[in-house]
Amino acid sequence: MNESDFEVLSDDSRVKPEFRTLQTDKSSLSSSLVLDSERGELVEACVSAKRKMAPVERNVDALRNHSEAERRRRARINAHLDTLRGLVPGAKKLDKAALLAEVINHLRKLKGNAEEAMQQYVIPTDADEIRVEQGQGEVVDLEFETIKASLCCAYRPGLLSNLRQVLVDLGLIVLSAEVATLEGRMKSIMVLTRCHEGDKTMRQFLSSSLPLALCSIVDQFSTSEESQRPLVSNKRRRA
Repeated sequence: MNESDFEVLSDDSRVKPEFRTLQTDKSSLSSSLVLDSERGELVEACVSAKRKMAPVERNVDALRNHSEAERRRRARINAHLDTLRGLVPGAKKLDKAALLAEVINHLRKLKGNAEEAMQQYVIPTDADEIRVEQGQGEVVDLEFETIKASLCCAYRPGLLSNLRQVLVDLGLIVLSAEVATLEGRMKSIMVLTRCHEGDKTMRQFLSSSLPLALCSIVDQFSTSEESQRPLVSNKRRRA
């Protein structure tokens, strides 16, 4: 090995150029002991410090991203809460818990008002419904028994004619009737009578036969609807 192969340092020491590069870059390197299989002894091996710092940097980036996502989530929640404060009367200064409780009470009140309005007006609902009530009536000083019947179901051509035929077969006369349709649904409220006082057996017969007859109409048209739209599930019926 020639002397020209070495580089003279400032302290008059000599070192090979490749080791000189290793020394100048030692700020970015760290050493660790490894086993040299050929020499059979432990030697120092240089490991990049940047490589060791990479997991730390990734953790910092993950924490930063998590913090930013949490900030956006809180901003969305606060925006929704502000919207609720604008919808519920007197909720401008409520905290989150009080605001949610006020929203629940407000929705319950609105639901009750809607149900009350539905009872006052003839408006079809999504549920099939049959109701039959007995009562007393009076027309031109003629006392007679009346029956109030209501029917709510899907509307199909021929339904009203079938309903009329059922009433005729039972010997009932329609005193008044209200019929409303909405989005393929129908609701009818009828006041019926036999125009003469019937005995107890006849009243019991009507109270059981009329609901069954109305149910048969609903079932008939529900079956027809299913055959036309097999993918649509059956609607709930209340009797």
